[in-house]
Amino acid sequence: MENGDHGARFPFPFKPYPIQERFMEALYAALEQRKVGIFESPTGTGKSLSLICGALTWLRDFEEKKREEAATLLSGATTEPDWVSEFVQKRAEREMVNKLKDEEMKRKRREERLEMIRHNAQLKYAMKRKSSEVNEVEKLLQLSKQELSSEEKSHEEEEEGLIVADYESDEEVTTKTRNCDDDDNDDDLEEEHITKIYYCSRTHSQLAQFVHEVQKSPYGSTVSLVNLGSRQNMCVNPDVARLGSLQLINDRCMELQKNKHEPKRRRGVAKATCAFSGYEKLMAMRDEVLVKVRDIEQLLQHGRETHTCPYYSTRMAIPAAEVVVLPYQSLLHAATRKASGIKLKDQIVIIDEAHNLADTLTALHSAEVNGAQLCRAHSQLSQYCDRYRSRLKAKNLMYIKQILFVLEGLVRTLGGQLSWPCFAPATTELLTINDFLFRAQIDNINLFKVQKYFEKSMISRKLCGFVEKYEGKGVNTHSSSVNKENQRIEGLGRFLQSLQNKPAAPPEQQGAVEDRPSMASPMMLVESFLFALTNSNKDGRVVMDKQACLAQSSLKFLMLNAAVHFAQVVQECRAVIIAGGTMQPVADFKEQLLLSAGVSEERISEFSCGHVIPPENILPIVLCAGPSGQELEFTFQTRDTPRMMEETGRVLSNLCNVVPGGVVCFFPSYEYEKRILGHWESNGVLQRLAAKKKVFQEPKKASQVEQVLSEYSRCIQRCSSTGQGQSGALLFSVVGGKMSEGINFSDDLGRCIVMVGMPYPNIKSPELQEKMAYLDKNMPHVDGRSPGKTLVENLCMKAVNQSIGRAIRHRGDYACIVLCDRRYSRTGTLQKLPEWIRSSTHTHSSFGPAFASIRRKRICEVRH
Repeated sequence: MENGDHGARFPFPFKPYPIQERFMEALYAALEQRKVGIFESPTGTGKSLSLICGALTWLRDFEEKKREEAATLLSGATTEPDWVSEFVQKRAEREMVNKLKDEEMKRKRREERLEMIRHNAQLKYAMKRKSSEVNEVEKLLQLSKQELSSEEKSHEEEEEGLIVADYESDEEVTTKTRNCDDDDNDDDLEEEHITKIYYCSRTHSQLAQFVHEVQKSPYGSTVSLVNLGSRQNMCVNPDVARLGSLQLINDRCMELQKNKHEPKRRRGVAKATCAFSGYEKLMAMRDEVLVKVRDIEQLLQHGRETHTCPYYSTRMAIPAAEVVVLPYQSLLHAATRKASGIKLKDQIVIIDEAHNLADTLTALHSAEVNGAQLCRAHSQLSQYCDRYRSRLKAKNLMYIKQILFVLEGLVRTLGGQLSWPCFAPATTELLTINDFLFRAQIDNINLFKVQKYFEKSMISRKLCGFVEKYEGKGVNTHSSSVNKENQRIEGLGRFLQSLQNKPAAPPEQQGAVEDRPSMASPMMLVESFLFALTNSNKDGRVVMDKQACLAQSSLKFLMLNAAVHFAQVVQECRAVIIAGGTMQPVADFKEQLLLSAGVSEERISEFSCGHVIPPENILPIVLCAGPSGQELEFTFQTRDTPRMMEETGRVLSNLCNVVPGGVVCFFPSYEYEKRILGHWESNGVLQRLAAKKKVFQEPKKASQVEQVLSEYSRCIQRCSSTGQGQSGALLFSVVGGKMSEGINFSDDLGRCIVMVGMPYPNIKSPELQEKMAYLDKNMPHVDGRSPGKTLVENLCMKAVNQSIGRAIRHRGDYACIVLCDRRYSRTGTLQKLPEWIRSSTHTHSSFGPAFASIRRKRICEVRH
């Protein structure tokens, strides 16, 4: 194994810190004992490397132990059984031995194949040459298909692909299956999934960073790692990739795959297929993926060079992979998991950057659809039904009519009348699922059967193809012109037409609603919303947001119980590791996500380590008062007063006078940032700050973040090197904004982090109020405290911890953290800070002693 073996037990690229060794020991134990582990390791402590080396060491030991046990059984070293159970036991042993032999044979074949690919350069060259030859042949075939297409067309055959197939319910399929020969079971053809580690994180950049750490680790040249991504991120077919929208790319890709598997026609237009998805090429790239660790960019480059699809070849590699790297949604959403070919039974799952795991699960299983999308879906499906009515079977027509009926009900709940639009005042209302179904008058519809129909018939995709084919050819995707005999649908058609004739919203707002890419397939959004309505009545709420214009009104399903969807993950997996740089506070996390998902208290293990920095490298201060003695408490009643805003300006001016390099100041909201900066500009505070440090502000557009950070960094470097004029820079940011998470303010970029006030969420939000009410009703009240109020406090402190954790990024880093609000001094609030910060925190009731400690700290920093 390359890169050295610096750990006594865990291979490591360098001598690990003691906290890294403890982390890996705890991780190994959690995997061995089938635990659900909560692991907290501050950013800058080498968390990713500890996860890699600890988990892969366990996996190699586990596989070695399995081989040894198999060898013992295969050697026939068994005792003579009792004569009564001899036959049964011998039969069981024979079956076990045969299974082990089969597994061992498959394993050896797989390892020999990968070893041959890894070391046989000649074979690689032959594969590449063969791939090039196949590409040339496919290009010629494509040209001949195009010529054939120009010579003859078969409109009838094109139409066939748009019509839903004969629909069979589950009961009918089950009856037929019983009569089928068991030998036809497709499961026998599936490749067995070896024990593996599924690693997921929030963003593609975080996943790429993890892959690069694996490449640098002692396991980099031997581990089989597969990187999963969406079609949008992994498609190398230029004709498909240029469609841009995720939905359009998905639809086109699936259509090309379907065409590939359909029987060839004797006459008519040859259906288009994807030239990048030939079976032999996919199998060759699958093997290449397994023998060399690559990130997404490297996979794309390899796919373009070999003219092979990375999306499908990586999915084909999942069964034989030891590590699968994928984004949150691919693992945490059951339908996406199934579509990706992911099997969690007895596997290891590591969820990194998991401080917002509950919020992620909530977002993944919530759904929203607006009035314009409901109207388009109804219009498109009505016209689809009219066109193909004579060719659709009775069951298809029945379900399509049910979906149309449901859509009409959803439109009614938003204030739409079937004969004319209703322009009412804007209102927001929350309902239980059952109350909403009753309000929409669709409580007599079996949504579970409708959901199954959506899945099996793929009506949403058929409808998308129908619209794509006929848009501009007599099919109006915005409004219906339907049969006169159906007065109810005709009324909706007039109503839809009125939306275009009488817009009640400004043009720019209409564009925001009408021109969304997702509108390419509104029925898919409807499908997601209806699927959400099949949740348990107590687990979710429906938010009805009625606006003056129906197109801007919306229905949103709010998931209240994220644990119900996390339960399958923790129940199926051998072990689940939930890791993050800042996991505090964890009490509600355990209660709402783990215990509610059925995880026993005994199965949960916790590990939290300090930072690698020495204690003197950090100075956290709770500041209770400003320079003039004004008490600092940024409540809703006091924060907007001129006195409070001016005192905050004096605090910041004093800090900028003594702190070198960069100062990052976080405000609780964009609204408050705008208000206080406006006040400072009017009374000269901002000008005084700018005289000492160059002032930067978090940009409104995400695309501008990189530019602002680059200019901020250059300014600090320039000031540090010249030592003249301004002494660094001051950056204004917002908690929960674009710079409070995922941005590193290491070294001189963040010598002081200032937190102005406490960033409590909007308590008047209907969604938050409903969540609080749900927790108060369903969660235990620990020490008499309301779980709803605890949620609000924890949301606030999680946001604070994410922001202040930006400062210390490595062992030699140092910084000062100033929490400007006396409420941070409360014992319960202090306990929710990360331990490595809390243990060094000092509370100062007056400004003088606090400022003196910062000045002394600056002397230490200069000596550094």
